[in-house]
Order: sequence, then C-alpha cells, then structure tokens
Amino acid sequence: METLDRYDIHILAELQADARLTNAELAQRVGLSAAPCWRRVRALEEAGFIKGYHAEIDRRRIGLGVLAFVRLDAERNTGERTREMEEAIRRIPEIVSCHYISGTGTFELQVVARDLDAFSQLAREVLINLPNVKDLHTSFSLGEVKASSSLPLGHLRGQGTKT
Repeated sequence: METLDRYDIHILAELQADARLTNAELAQRVGLSAAPCWRRVRALEEAGFIKGYHAEIDRRRIGLGVLAFVRLDAERNTGERTREMEEAIRRIPEIVSCHYISGTGTFELQVVARDLDAFSQLAREVLINLPNVKDLHTSFSLGEVKASSSLPLGHLRGQGTKT
C-alpha cells in the first residue's frame, strides 16, 4: 500500500476521532460495507499507517498536574554517548515525549510530574544525572491551549493519492 484513496483517508480520520468505533460503525461512516472496510483497516495497520490504538488519559485526573518542557544540552554529541542518553531517556516513565532539536540543545523533553516538588526531585536526582548531560533548561506549562494527538490529513487529499 503506497497510496491512500479517499476511503483510506476517511478511515484514518474517523479512527483518529474515535478508535473505539466498531467495524460496522466505521464502515457506515466511510460509505463501505463491513468486509471491505475491515480489509482496508488491516491493510492500513500492516502498512504502518496505523501504529496502534490508545486511550487518551487526562493527566490531571490521574494526579500529574505539572507539565514541563526540558531542553537537555549534551556534553558531547558523539554516536555512542547519544545512544546512551537515548536509552536512559526511554527508561524514564515521566518523560512522555523526547525529540532531537535544532538550535541550542540536543533534546527537548516533555515531562510530567505530580507537583513542583516531584518535578524538582526528578530534575535534581534523575535528569541532570543522565549520561552525557551538560545542562538542562526547564519551562513549565501555565495552561493548555491545544493538545491533540490527531494529525492533519487534508494534505493527503489530491496530492499523490488515488481516488
């Protein structure tokens, strides 16, 4: 599966909005019968367009009131030292997102914590002691304007897709 047609795009949009749809509900929404819809979903999964299905949990409701953005500066950016850092970062559950970044710094992390004291302890005892960390710079979220895991799909319509 190299290209997506309008049904595939519609399936992706519907599943992003509600991954708990039954196949019958999904098929009705996209205008297909159940069997072809199911085959398309399986093909989208196998081709890697759909990576998984997840519950969206409200971090505040489970007691994680602090969201911090932490820029890590590496001491040295060598292959082995960077891989050590990556592995250590992957093992820390409070780090919910990590990206290589351009400009100042090496990694940008999104970190959650119960409160400022818990974040402070994590920063002083764990983050600053990650392998190869030279420095860290933290900004705290003061309020969420938009938080979405849904990706825009409009660019798929008419650009390199089959209809």
